[in-house]
Formats: sequence, C-alpha cells, structure tokens
Amino acid sequence: MIIKKIALSGWRNYEWETVEFSPGTNVIAGQNAQGKTNLLEAVYILACGKSFRTRFDRELIGFDFSEADILADVFSHGRDQTVNIRLRNGLPKRILVNGVKKTAGELAETFNVVLFCPDDLNIIKEGAASRRKLLDNAISQIRPRYAEILTEFNRYYENKTRILKDWREKPAMLDTLDEFSDGICRTSAQLIRYRAAFTERLKTEAAPIHSDFSGSGEKLEIFYSTISTVTDPTAPVKDIYYEICDHQEKHRQAEIDSAQCLTGAHKDDLEIRINGKNARNFASQGQTRTAALSIKLAEREIFLSETGEYPVLLLDDVLSELDEKRQTFVLNSIGGGQTLISCCEDADISSRTGGRVLMVSEGRIR
Repeated sequence: MIIKKIALSGWRNYEWETVEFSPGTNVIAGQNAQGKTNLLEAVYILACGKSFRTRFDRELIGFDFSEADILADVFSHGRDQTVNIRLRNGLPKRILVNGVKKTAGELAETFNVVLFCPDDLNIIKEGAASRRKLLDNAISQIRPRYAEILTEFNRYYENKTRILKDWREKPAMLDTLDEFSDGICRTSAQLIRYRAAFTERLKTEAAPIHSDFSGSGEKLEIFYSTISTVTDPTAPVKDIYYEICDHQEKHRQAEIDSAQCLTGAHKDDLEIRINGKNARNFASQGQTRTAALSIKLAEREIFLSETGEYPVLLLDDVLSELDEKRQTFVLNSIGGGQTLISCCEDADISSRTGGRVLMVSEGRIR
C-alpha cells in the first residue's frame, strides 16, 4: 500500500497544500510547530477515520476555516483508489472512497497505516488503557467487525456505568442493570477472543525484532490478561461468555455498592516483560523505546501477513530519541513498504535512507 498524493485544505495549519510521496521512504523535515505531525495525522485519518491526537474533529479544522478537506490518491489491493474526507463544523464527517460513501470503520478495507509517535512510549510505562488502545487500533484495521463490537461494548459500558452511579436517586434504574450487564458479557467475550489471538501473533513477531534491535539479545515477552474467571481467552466465544457471566454474577452486588463496573473487557491488559521483568516497572528509558518500537514493527509484519501488502509506516519524530545504532536498525527494517518519517534535521536521515525529502515550514511543503 502506498499513498501517492494528498491535498489538504483548511486542515490544521495547512490553508491549501498538495504533495506527492515517493513509494519508498519520505523524510518530512522542518523545525518544530511547522506542520510535520499535522501531515502525518492527515495520512493516519485516511485509514482510521479519526485522529491520533484528539477525539474532536472540530480541532482538526484550521483557524478561520469552517471546514477541512483531505483528498488522497492511494494504491492498495492492486489498484488506484481515491479517498476523500471532509470535516465541517457542527456536522458529521463525510467519507468517500472512489466516490462511494463510507463509514470510518470501512476505511480500513481500503488503506492501512501503522503509526509510531512519542505517545506510544506509554504502551510500556503507562496504565492498561494505553495497551488496550494499541490492541483496539490495530485489530480494528485488520478486522472491521472488531470495531463494531467495540462500539457496541462502549455503549453498554457507558449506560451501565450511569445506572450504577445514579440508581440511588432513581431506584427503578436497577431494573435494567442485568440487561446491560449481559450486553457487556456478550461483547466482552468477542473482544477478548480477538485480543488474545492478536496478542499471540504480536508476541511471535515482536520477540525476534526486539532481540535484534536491542543488540544484546534481550528477551521480550508479551502476555494477555483478562478477568480471573476466563481460563482460556483463545477458547470459543461461547465458553468465554459463560465464564464472564460467572464473574459478573459473583461481582454484581459489589458493583452496586461501589458504583463501578467490575466485569468486562475494560479490565484487559498486556503484561510486557524484558528478560523476565515487568517492563512497566523496571525498563530503562532506552529499553522502553526499543520495546515500544519493536511492537510497532511487529504490528507492521502482522498487517503484511493479513493483507499481502505492507501498510504505510508513519514514524513521528522518534529517530531523534534513538542512538545511531538503533536508528540504523530502524532504517534498515523499513524496506519493502512506504514510510513517512518526520524529523527536525533532514540531511543525515535522508542520506542514510536515500528517501525523498519534504521540507515543511509554516504549513507549506517543498
């Protein structure tokens, strides 16, 4: 998969700009706050239908503009395709693929990306939500049905949480509690099955990448964890469902007393270990970067296996945080597909990649 050309209008700090990309490596260079990440964000939304920096579409529309427009020519699944996304203040986003209206979840059927940005270091060091986000974003692109189930789960979870918080003022709300609990159990069983299967693949792909990347033969291990009653998260969905229901029944009164939802896929996590130690607690800064980037490169390999094509790899200002040896490893690992790398200095990276250099300054690209 490659993005051949993109046109931006009213997008972030881009008033109007068009740029063509090389099918190999593209180095997006410039000083801070000039629009490098904004360009990568526009490419990301073509695949995921949402930003990786904000939940609010209105923040993507530039100052003094009432709408933003992205038009891109991509090559995927053996043919040229056109993706158009228009954002308008106060209105839902409009998504067209080859002139046909699509939902955000359907974009992944046309175009895929893997992103690594500074916030992805949170995969190692922060709470479980960062690791669930990693799973959700990756699986949603290769399994569009997963995104639908996740949306359904979130709806059940939000409604149940509201009941648990408000039932004392409106006791009749408890009459519907079990209905939402069952919805959480049903959708959680499906999410857990998807997540466990993806984690097994991630573990297999990431370990050898990390061993080479670390340069010292460090061992990276990834383990999936969910609620205690689930004995095998790779079991048939029906079996997982019954085990979650058992957990729900045991914790029903505790949920009512604490006003918290204690059963469901929102309790899932990944345990990441380096040489047998929990990376969240013991990894150094260098180990954190190496492990997080290894996981992202592994995600890229999974996409290749699933689709037969490399997704577009987006590296947002991450090479500057690596020493020269690790930079060289990354640059040697990105062959075979298209990569967009943002950085503040261009000469060294471009000469080492042989890639095309795009200079960004105040929302203009040359």
